[in-house]
Amino acid sequence: MNTSELVSALRLRDLTDPAGGRHALQLLLDALVAADWGCPVRVLRPSPLVSVEDNYDRLGYPPDAVTRDARYSRYVGENVMLRSHTSAGVPPALRRLAADPVPDVLLVLPGLVHRRDVIDRLHVGAPHQVDLWRVTPSPASPGDLDDLVARVVSTLLPGARWRLTPASHPYTCAGRQIDVGTPDGWVELGECGLIAPAVLDRAGLRSGGLAMGIGLDRALMLRKGIDDIRLLRSADPRVAVQMLDLAPWRPVSRQPAVRRDLSIVVDGAPDAELLGDTVRRALGADAESLESVEILGATPWADLPPAVRERLGLGPEEWNVLLRLTLRPPTGALTAAHANRLRNAVYAAVHRGPNHEWAGRT
Repeated sequence: MNTSELVSALRLRDLTDPAGGRHALQLLLDALVAADWGCPVRVLRPSPLVSVEDNYDRLGYPPDAVTRDARYSRYVGENVMLRSHTSAGVPPALRRLAADPVPDVLLVLPGLVHRRDVIDRLHVGAPHQVDLWRVTPSPASPGDLDDLVARVVSTLLPGARWRLTPASHPYTCAGRQIDVGTPDGWVELGECGLIAPAVLDRAGLRSGGLAMGIGLDRALMLRKGIDDIRLLRSADPRVAVQMLDLAPWRPVSRQPAVRRDLSIVVDGAPDAELLGDTVRRALGADAESLESVEILGATPWADLPPAVRERLGLGPEEWNVLLRLTLRPPTGALTAAHANRLRNAVYAAVHRGPNHEWAGRT
């Protein structure tokens, strides 16, 4: 990351933190903390700048884990990064617990995380998460995990149906994905499992427990019936006032979507997350108008007719990608001329070929 990107990331308001003002995400977090856990609860808010060791190594991620790639993680230096999950705060919390033991405790770590992700109505590059780690004096059981999931889901989404499906995490055993039922099908809410003994051993603990990570943005959207994650940060008074409580979402007037398709050249097979991150950076303050980025088609040099290769200036290692931008501000209108300017900015940022077909056009 360069300095301006780092400053921008650190200035982004953490909606779970009351220091920045009220927000409905805090109500969900408060409800979790206040639930009847039968043990002490510690709420921790460490810095979003963490060591790579705590973000990955001490949680058991192998050296070749794809998530470590600079395409997906936001490195500030060789050994420091913006956390990619709130679980990065767990290893130091466990080390403190080893130095000052508590027989049974629930660690709650909420906040923003920073990563590259696809762009659509359910995903942003800096979502809010909360980690819930119950550290117990003896090993936990799958039944204990079921009880934890039931309590969390009933607290966040009263009456919701839920299920657990197998999932793999380096810091858990018997890992599971937590899905909740919606009218449109099952939606992932979070992940959980029994704390892997190696994670506790690295911290100097001889105990057991349960680990869970919840997507708080997703939980709030499901609780209120919100269909677009960008609304959680909207400054429109009609929207912002609705982000102060857990009452059902009341839709405000929205404009039709504006779509722009781009034929671009990229180096190698396209990566949706990397492209999405590049698009966000290209749009800057206008990124809030971006509803989604879709790869409609991707063709390698070898599969293209010679005439197309020549027109695009495509090299043997490059691909031609058809990219669709869907533009629709959460509130307000978007003119055709403005949409075209945004399209041109994106084209200039993502196109790697020598021939430019969109740049400068309106």
